[in-house]
Amino acid sequence: MNKPVYENPLCARYASRQMQRIFSPDFKFSTWRRLWIALAESEQALGLPITDEQIAEMRAHIDDIDYEKAAQYESRLRHDVMAHIHTYGDVCPTARPIIHLGATSCYVGDNTDIIQLREAMTRIRVQLVNVIAALSDFARENRDIPTLAYTHFQAAQPTTVGKRACLWLQDFVMDLDRLEYELGRLRLLGCKGTTGTGASFLELFGGDAEKVYALEGMIAEKMGFSACMPVSGQTYSRKIDAYVLNVLSDIAQSCHKTATDIRLLAHMKEFDEPFETEQVGSSAMAYKKNPMRSERVCSLSRYVINVAKNTADTAAVQWLERTLDDSANRRITLPEAFLALDGALTLVINVIRGGRVYPKVMEKHLNEELPFMATENILMHAVTLGGDRQELHEAIRRHSQAAAAVVKLEGGQNDLLDRLLADPQFHLTEQDLENVLDVRKFVGLAPEQTDRFLAAYVDPILKKYQSDLGIEANTNV
Repeated sequence: MNKPVYENPLCARYASRQMQRIFSPDFKFSTWRRLWIALAESEQALGLPITDEQIAEMRAHIDDIDYEKAAQYESRLRHDVMAHIHTYGDVCPTARPIIHLGATSCYVGDNTDIIQLREAMTRIRVQLVNVIAALSDFARENRDIPTLAYTHFQAAQPTTVGKRACLWLQDFVMDLDRLEYELGRLRLLGCKGTTGTGASFLELFGGDAEKVYALEGMIAEKMGFSACMPVSGQTYSRKIDAYVLNVLSDIAQSCHKTATDIRLLAHMKEFDEPFETEQVGSSAMAYKKNPMRSERVCSLSRYVINVAKNTADTAAVQWLERTLDDSANRRITLPEAFLALDGALTLVINVIRGGRVYPKVMEKHLNEELPFMATENILMHAVTLGGDRQELHEAIRRHSQAAAAVVKLEGGQNDLLDRLLADPQFHLTEQDLENVLDVRKFVGLAPEQTDRFLAAYVDPILKKYQSDLGIEANTNV
């Protein structure tokens, strides 16, 4: 089968069917028709001469959209809303005279955009909660497995695998808080007419302003919103898009950071992401197991982070009550940001659920660095036995540099402990060293911090969204 035209890889390769449905033509144009029905029902309730028969006819044809006919109308009229009004009117001849009565194009266009943003943010919330659940399980399971921690990607003090996972978790928990805030404050545009003054509806209702305000409230309730925006031009403020995509960018930043850390851990052979039996890591190097899913998370996340600025630019250049230079841009920007983040979150869930840690490799890396980290404890031990703190400190400095030279210049093993054991200034025994080198003395409160964080911050989220847990996170590629 030939494929002679471009396919959007966000749909073909990355995004879930659930997210694709929200931005599909079926969802968009059936929502237009539901908005037209809500308008007609509300106008009827407020006294306009609209019949039950007309509304019933409109209700009977919500989903049978003739896209070919709509395309024919649009090629003639050069106006997508008018094309769909005519297409709807063709199957609703009785209702044709009252479809879109008093409204402007943004009544269906912008209100549908808000509804899509709400549905898409709800989908992102479900995925985000499942990321939090996967990381919670991972952190709890690995709460006390010691591992070397890094600052500047240089060996620092030990931590635990679970505590490190809590760093990723905390970012996603903060993201959920921001998402819930923006989702909770979404308002429908309403039906304010061409420049947001409600003039056309005031004319329809014979100058009765209270009916104009009531109309908006009724439509909002029918579409599942608590209220409409208090004021607008022809469109809703494009700052709403910027607010929403800033939250998507926040989540993408967390995805990118987590996936980058996993890529570093994969390089050190401390973590493997899921790898199928027949999966190929490299076309040239058959032995490789590249962290391809985490790399894909970074790739998609970087797109979301950058596309968020697009909505800021759009909000900044709106003219007076409206301009149309936002339209083509928003048709691309809004869906693609959600589709890309949907793909990234699915991958994060997949990697965390199916990933594997290697404690023995972590132990090896710890043992390579632990002699240096243990010097302060050795110093304190020797001082308690009567040693001079300054002289001992200088001895440790000299021995440490010599041991480092063996590692770096000769490729040898770290022999610092042997040097200190042989130095009579330290009065060290093998048993003393064994006690000093107990790695669990170096991880501090990491296991307890993990437990406390999960109990106080994560478990309440999982309880609140229990019905959303357990979604599938299969990857297409």
